[in-house]
Amino acid sequence: MQQVSAHVLSETGQRGSNPSIVATTAGVVVIDTAQLPSDAIALRSRAESMGRIEYLINTEHHADHIFGNYFFKGAGLVVHHQEIFDSFMVPEPPIDPYEYVREAARVHDPKGYALVPDRDTYFQDPNKAAVTFSDDLVIRLGDHTFELLHTPGHTPGQTAVFVPEERVVFTGDTVFSGCQTWLMTSDLNQWLVALDRIAGLDVDFVVPGHGPVTTPAYLRTQRATLLEWMSAVADAVARGWTREETIERIDPGAGLPVDIGLESMKEHIHTQNAGSLWDKLTASR
Repeated sequence: MQQVSAHVLSETGQRGSNPSIVATTAGVVVIDTAQLPSDAIALRSRAESMGRIEYLINTEHHADHIFGNYFFKGAGLVVHHQEIFDSFMVPEPPIDPYEYVREAARVHDPKGYALVPDRDTYFQDPNKAAVTFSDDLVIRLGDHTFELLHTPGHTPGQTAVFVPEERVVFTGDTVFSGCQTWLMTSDLNQWLVALDRIAGLDVDFVVPGHGPVTTPAYLRTQRATLLEWMSAVADAVARGWTREETIERIDPGAGLPVDIGLESMKEHIHTQNAGSLWDKLTASR
């Protein structure tokens, strides 16, 4: 794990999101959990070596940020936005999140694959939040403050976690650092507002949902990426291109790699990005 600041560790080198650990004088806070079973178990072990886990905070409902919660049962109070609670591992066509994680474990974590519970067992207790919130929430633990900021856009329940004592913000997938952005069913106008809110924080470090830890300057790059996608698809619609033509002819993210372990999903990401934006822009026609 990367030492981001004096009391913050983040894992940016594995398949899935970037889970993080913040150590305080009164215990440990984990932000997001690893997708693959072996990684989740290792994350819990590392966190517990630094102190008692008091809180586990999720930044969004996508499987790569929450499936590992299953392996944190009994370790801290789980906290996330009500929208995350309501959408926790709920199937979103074309991906069933449970099957997506199960297949990822089979391919990328063969030793941990046997630890993936069957569907019925998993859904009996996937370790969802014991505490939810609908706007913002402030948690104080020892000598640290955790400001949970509702920043919808990428997902409705999207949450940024600002820790002023460490001058760090954990953005979840509001930021994809140096890798392709997943738009899918996002609300890009809300996403731009979320970026503005995060840009107003006094931080030195931005821990993204995917890709390497970065700085506030990268927020402008993420904004430009969203605007480039919006412009390209709007132009396609103005030209009268069909959904299929739009998917085939535009590719604003072509120059960026996909995140670790997702190479086989590059075409899927592009198709879903372009197609979902086309659908939104043509919905009222």
